[in-house]
Amino acid sequence: MFYLILEVFGIIFLFLSFSVIVIYLLIMILSALEMRDHRRKNRFADYQDIITSPIAPGVSILAPAFNEGESIVQNVKSLLSLHYGKFEVIVINDGSKDDTLSKLIKAFDLKITDFAYNEEISAQPVRGIYKSNNRSFNRLVVIDKENGGKADALNTGINVASKELLACIDVDCILSHESITRMVRPFMEETNRKVIAVGGVIGIANNCDVQDGTVTKYRVPTTLLGRFQVVEYCRAFLMGRMAWTRLNGLMLISGAFGFFNRELVVEVGGYFPKTVGEDMELVVRMRRYMEERKIPYKVGFVPDPLCWTEVPEQEEVLARQRNRWIRGTIETLQLHRVTRLNPNYGVMGLVSYPYWNIFEKMAPVLELLGLLYTLVLIIINDFSAFYFVALFVVLYLLSILVSSFSILYEQIAYNNYKDKKDLNKLIFTIILEPLMIHPKVVFWGLKGHWDFIVGKGGWGNMIRTGFKKSEDKKNIEPNSLNS
Repeated sequence: MFYLILEVFGIIFLFLSFSVIVIYLLIMILSALEMRDHRRKNRFADYQDIITSPIAPGVSILAPAFNEGESIVQNVKSLLSLHYGKFEVIVINDGSKDDTLSKLIKAFDLKITDFAYNEEISAQPVRGIYKSNNRSFNRLVVIDKENGGKADALNTGINVASKELLACIDVDCILSHESITRMVRPFMEETNRKVIAVGGVIGIANNCDVQDGTVTKYRVPTTLLGRFQVVEYCRAFLMGRMAWTRLNGLMLISGAFGFFNRELVVEVGGYFPKTVGEDMELVVRMRRYMEERKIPYKVGFVPDPLCWTEVPEQEEVLARQRNRWIRGTIETLQLHRVTRLNPNYGVMGLVSYPYWNIFEKMAPVLELLGLLYTLVLIIINDFSAFYFVALFVVLYLLSILVSSFSILYEQIAYNNYKDKKDLNKLIFTIILEPLMIHPKVVFWGLKGHWDFIVGKGGWGNMIRTGFKKSEDKKNIEPNSLNS
C-alpha cells in the first residue's frame, strides 16, 4: 500500500511538471501574439485626439493615503499635472497619524466644504471634505476620514467620485503624463462588449532617476532582490497578463494602477474591506456579475509602462508582501469557489480559476510535497538520480527561457534599459533566481498559507526609501508606509 501511494504521487508530480512546461510555453505564444497585435494597432495611434474628444469618458483618480507626509504634496502635484481633459484627483486621508492632512491643506490652500456626501457604499465615517480656494487646483478633492484600511478608503473615494471611470492607484506611484489617455482607450474601442476594467504595466523605479514626476533614466536596482522583481514583473505583466488578456481570462488587476467602470463597481458593492487581496477580489466579483447576467464583457490590459513604483529590497519587507499576496489569493478563491470548474462562468470558471488555484495558490504547497516525496525516495533507497537531475534541468532551463523572453519582450517593445551592463545584470539574475530567490519565495508562500490557517491577518509595514531625483541623486529621504 505504501509503495502504491508513492507510485501515485510520482505520477501526479510528473503530470504537474509537464503541465507547467506546456502552460508556460502556451503563455509565451499567447503573450507574443497579443503583444504583436497591440503594437500593430497602436503604431500610428494619436492619443491627443482622446484628450480633446467630447465623448472621452471622465476619470476620477482615487489615491488613498496613510502617513504619507514626507511625499504627499509632490505626489499630488504630479497627479494634477497629468495630460487629460476630464479628470479629478481624489486623495483619501485614511486617518493618518502624521502631518499628511496639514501639509495638503497648506500646500493647496484647502478649505472644508459642505459637500453632499452620498454613501452608496458603506465606509468608515468622513470627518471632512476639502476643496481648494485656488482655481489652479480645482480638480483636487481631499477627503479626511477615520482609518479603515485601503479598501475602505477606496470605497469612500468611490462615493465622492463624479466621473464615469475610476483610476485606483497608490498615491506614491509615478504615472506617465499620458497614462490616462492610454488607459481609457480600451473603454472607447469596444463596441460589442462592455469593458469593465483595464490594467496596466507596473514598472520598477528603484535606482531610476525621477524628475518632475517622470522617470528620466532607467536603471536596474542595485540589489539582487530588486533585480529579481524587475524580471518577475516583466514575466507577470508582459507575459502572464498579456496571455490572459488574449483569452479574456484575466482575474487580477494590480491595486497600484487599475481603471474600473464606476457604475459597475457601485453595483457590485465596491471593494471588500475584509480581505488583503481587495484588488483581485473586486475583479472576480465584477466578472461574476457579468457572467451571471450573460452580458458580453472584457477585462483589458495595456502593456505600456505607464506607472512606476518602488519595490522592497529588504528581505523581511519582501517576505511580508509575498505573505500578504498569497493570503489575498487564498481569500479570493475561497470567496468565489462557486465559479470553480463551473461552465456558467465561462473562461474564468473553466480555465482561470483552476490555474490560479493550482499554479498560484497551491504552488508553494506542491513544491514542498515534491521535496518531501524526493526525500522519502532517498530514505527507502528508491531514488533515481538520473530521473531527478533530468527533470530538474528541464524545469531550470524552462525558467531561464521564460524569464529571458520576458526581458526580450521589454527590450523589443520599449527598450527602457539601454545600458548593456543593466541587461547583463538581469541575465545574471535570471540564472541565479531559481537557485537563490525562488526557494525563499516558496517559503514565504508557505508562511502565508500557515498564517491564513491560523487566522493571522493584516498588511504589515512597507518601508520605502524614496525615489532618486535627477537634480539631486544623493537626496534620498526615508519614508514608511502602511501598504
